[in-house]
Amino acid sequence: MKEIAPQVVFTLGPFGITDSVVTTWLVMAVLAVTGYIAAGRLTLYPAMWQALLESAVDGVNSAIEEVLERDPWPFFPLIGTLWLLIGVANLVGLIPGLMSPTMDLSTTAALAAISFLAVHYFGVRFNGLAAYVRHYMEPTWILFPFHIIGEISRTLALMLRLFGNVLSGEMVAAVLIVVAGFLVPVPFALLEFVVAVLQAYIFGMLTLVFIAAGMKAIETEKKKEADNDG
Repeated sequence: MKEIAPQVVFTLGPFGITDSVVTTWLVMAVLAVTGYIAAGRLTLYPAMWQALLESAVDGVNSAIEEVLERDPWPFFPLIGTLWLLIGVANLVGLIPGLMSPTMDLSTTAALAAISFLAVHYFGVRFNGLAAYVRHYMEPTWILFPFHIIGEISRTLALMLRLFGNVLSGEMVAAVLIVVAGFLVPVPFALLEFVVAVLQAYIFGMLTLVFIAAGMKAIETEKKKEADNDG
């Protein structure tokens, strides 16, 4: 059975580099090299793999456009990367001898921090700093600290949801292998595959929903101001 807690592989100055960090670097390297090779082999008449890739890109664009109701391309690099990186990171645990990086709370905390910063980045980028800060004071400035607490709590929930679901899946599979051997858990491995992909989708979609919620709240405020001025 795998060790649940991440293990230090080597040290880099005062920092201990754990196996989850090394696995994350490995996943990033594989995705980067694969993407570079795939980009250099794109053709006007696509092969099967290119057609599947283009379908995936169209699917991500459609999901973003449906939620945000605006041009998806400014958001595509973030959401597409989150879905791809988390999905592959979750699936790495199915390889014997490797642990899913998302079983490490530090990894999910870093991903949740990226989601948190992205929400505010896009809010400020598309609406301006003053308008974005002001929407946290609606309908009254007294609610400002409660809005901040809500932002922090939903980020913590995002972190713990991904960590807990991936960890529970790994533990169930490990227990079944110990108790029932390697043949019986095969259906559960397929279920873990589905759960891994689903958790990546949920994480990216929640990030997208958080971005949309902030931006739509500001747009609603601007419409009210325009109606009052009119």
